[in-house]
Amino acid sequence: MLPDHPAAPRRASLLSRRRLLATAALATAAVPLGVAPASAAASGADDADDKAYQLAFAEALAADRDVRRHSTPGREILYRPRQLLAADADVRRVTAWLKDSGHQVTVADRFAGVSRLLFATETDIPAVVAKLRDPRQWQGQPAPKVQPHHVLLGLGNIMGNPSGPPRAAAALPPPDPARLGEGAQVTVGICDTGIWGQAGSWHPQWLGGAYLPEVDDEDPLYVHTDVLAPQGGHGTFVAGVVRQAAPGVRVDPEAALGPTGVGDEAMLVAALSRLVPEVSVVNLSLGGFTLDDQPSLPLATALAGLPSTTAVVAAAGNAGSSRPVWPAALDRVLAVAAVEAGPTGVLPAPYSGFGPWVDACAFGRRDSTYVTGRLPLPGRPTRLFHGYATWAGSSFATAHVSGRIAALMTAGGLSADAVRLALLATPRWHPDYGVFVG
Repeated sequence: MLPDHPAAPRRASLLSRRRLLATAALATAAVPLGVAPASAAASGADDADDKAYQLAFAEALAADRDVRRHSTPGREILYRPRQLLAADADVRRVTAWLKDSGHQVTVADRFAGVSRLLFATETDIPAVVAKLRDPRQWQGQPAPKVQPHHVLLGLGNIMGNPSGPPRAAAALPPPDPARLGEGAQVTVGICDTGIWGQAGSWHPQWLGGAYLPEVDDEDPLYVHTDVLAPQGGHGTFVAGVVRQAAPGVRVDPEAALGPTGVGDEAMLVAALSRLVPEVSVVNLSLGGFTLDDQPSLPLATALAGLPSTTAVVAAAGNAGSSRPVWPAALDRVLAVAAVEAGPTGVLPAPYSGFGPWVDACAFGRRDSTYVTGRLPLPGRPTRLFHGYATWAGSSFATAHVSGRIAALMTAGGLSADAVRLALLATPRWHPDYGVFVG
């Protein structure tokens, strides 16, 4: 939330090509702060830690009784057990079909244009959805719009981000006073794990006064005592990356994921609904695969309901795959992949999602504000943190792009969506990685 309610940036009603090109030039010429140098590339020990981190997350996911895995090759998804989402317009005939097929279901609730149907017993939800989508079941009428209730992640190469564990880093230098106007009067909404309760006091120059602390925005962080959950502090790290890209910006952190890095479509929709009206850029450093790669019904509805001047920026994921990740692959969302610095220039990050559905890319490895605590890794040394970290993933490329959009809004007097369109009008760095945003 915000300490005050600044006036929204003025809307650019008409964009000349000159302004588009000027904005694009600013985007590609800006020098990012907090980018870890190429020498920080993963060593053999880091690779072992990455594997241990993935193992720790996989174990936590397997122990989560509210997550099921559909593991058909090429169609892998995570979803909530005993839950099916049906478009409100189709819920009556879907319910009738299910009952005729011997299922006991009730309508649990409604959100973002869908009804959540709850099965009385454990059910193979993907198989039920496949049958409901089969047009042969619906002669003379269209098949209903149905889907599993997808689980979204902010972690790991399974389908989210980041790609590996954070590493302790030195404190960031204070913001450059000459850049404090970048992003001023712009608010970026960050739907993530929330934010550390002590973020403002530990990082007064970077996060102090940048948001209004509220209890329901706090990241729980810890499994117990000072032991960090696998993704505890992710939202605090993201907020620091946004502020480095635009040191004058305000942020509105909202919890859409737990500290383990697990959420779902209902949780994200609820987080979006809590964003303050002043938010003009929405950062979503999270995502997931969907059954048959179809767009998420509730996320498409929720994001379509945002003001037309708002820009939504989402991570392309860290599965190293061209399979679309949602919500990044939605049409109105700016999907961001990660790249890294190589010996001969900028290279694709091997973990990053990619494909023609990706719109932009930025460096994924960054230094940022973090939390205090211990992160144990199976069979590896425990990592200790004292408020700063280095982390890599499309999450952080996304946060940088969100911040640069805010900075370009103030530089050009443009709406967030106008900046998005300006970026999309520039030449792509690569057909599968979009425009490079420095």
